[in-house]
Amino acid sequence: MEWSSRRSVIRMNGDKFRRFVKAPPRNYSVIVMFTALQPQRQCSVCRQANEEYQVLANSWRYSSAFSNKLFFTIVDYDEGADVFQQLNMNSAPTFMHFPAKGKPKRADTFDLQRIGFASEQLAKWIADRTDVQIRVFRPPNYSGTIALALLVSLVGGLLYLRRNNLEFIYNKTGWAMAALCVVFAMTSGQMWNHIRGPPYAHKNPQNGQVHDLVTAHSANSTNTVPT
Repeated sequence: MEWSSRRSVIRMNGDKFRRFVKAPPRNYSVIVMFTALQPQRQCSVCRQANEEYQVLANSWRYSSAFSNKLFFTIVDYDEGADVFQQLNMNSAPTFMHFPAKGKPKRADTFDLQRIGFASEQLAKWIADRTDVQIRVFRPPNYSGTIALALLVSLVGGLLYLRRNNLEFIYNKTGWAMAALCVVFAMTSGQMWNHIRGPPYAHKNPQNGQVHDLVTAHSANSTNTVPT
């Protein structure tokens, strides 16, 4: 509880993991994110998943239901390679739930490749495994408001500078090009990704092959770490 009061996600090495996560008895559940965040690992998905994990952990820490029944921890490969070897784990990121009683079951490993790693999806999975309900609170994002204000300022400034010659407003070609840009943007794959929020990878149920839906640099959205 003292560690949780200082940070929402507790960093653990091999010794802390074996003492506070693996060793019984415990009267609390632990969510562990196994990851590889060091720059030399070049795991961009790990960084993105970590951001969502931090949002979820902060939502739990600052909620009225916060208690000592559940803790969020992280094990980085470069700080706990022995833990990866002990669990026969060779990819990251991976989310696991370690229950207060008994050993983790198959459902205690989050299906990241099928569901994705959004905070809301992680919260649903945690609720199924622990009965702890977490309402996700995301920090406000003012980038859209700032961009809109800059656009309005730019248009307003342009109209002011050309207030004596506003014939360009009636240019049909200009409006047609602007309309086409909007149509192409709204029908693009990126807009579909923004609306549907698909996972970063999809497993073919027929052959088990993993297809990357978002990034093209790898056939798998997880990063393989040496064992």
